[in-house]
Amino acid sequence: MAMQGMELCAVAVVILLFIAVLKQFGILEPISAEDSSDGDLELSAVRHQPEGLEQLQAQTKFTKKELQSLYRGFKSECPSGRVDEETFTLIYAQFFPQGDASAYAHFLFTAFDADGSGALCFEDFVGGLSVLLRGTVQEKLNWAFNLYDINKDGFITKEEMLEIMKSIYDMMGRCTLPALRDSAPAEHVELFFQKMDRNGDGVVTFEEFLETCQQDEDIMSSMQIFENTI
Repeated sequence: MAMQGMELCAVAVVILLFIAVLKQFGILEPISAEDSSDGDLELSAVRHQPEGLEQLQAQTKFTKKELQSLYRGFKSECPSGRVDEETFTLIYAQFFPQGDASAYAHFLFTAFDADGSGALCFEDFVGGLSVLLRGTVQEKLNWAFNLYDINKDGFITKEEMLEIMKSIYDMMGRCTLPALRDSAPAEHVELFFQKMDRNGDGVVTFEEFLETCQQDEDIMSSMQIFENTI
């Protein structure tokens, strides 16, 4: 896998990999005729019961039938109704057997675990999926910015971005061609900041992040890849 444009990959990879995880869970199965019923979400086999169907429909950009299909897949793979970080990381590792996905999986898990409960429920999954598949460009970029803003202070620093880039390189492992130099993550962080840090103050604000991404055709194309997947 070529590693050209990794400063752009840092923005786009979150969408690609999250969809891969959802497919592994069986959550993105096509909606079949049996999903056309108006019945509520089935709750009998799940210890953690999700919010009501109408409430989830109001909070997301999915139809009732889509939510029923998503929930059916989630319940099949996660009968307890929750996914802890260890399980989430193990699933991610299946996609990158030649690398170490644990650090990136941690960052992604934390981004979805908004309440810090240490486990992801159906609401977490469907909320994130709604943003990544059906959200506006600004909503998607806000989600990505929040992922990279590790300490949630409203700024992305070079140190934070370096942690993210190292985790991406660790995840790719020996899949990268040509072989990567040890200095590659730091070099790509510099490229990222050359693009994003418009006033040169050493940090990237959401406004800078948003403006730069909206002007980049490659990033904008990545925002559209998985729309209408279900």
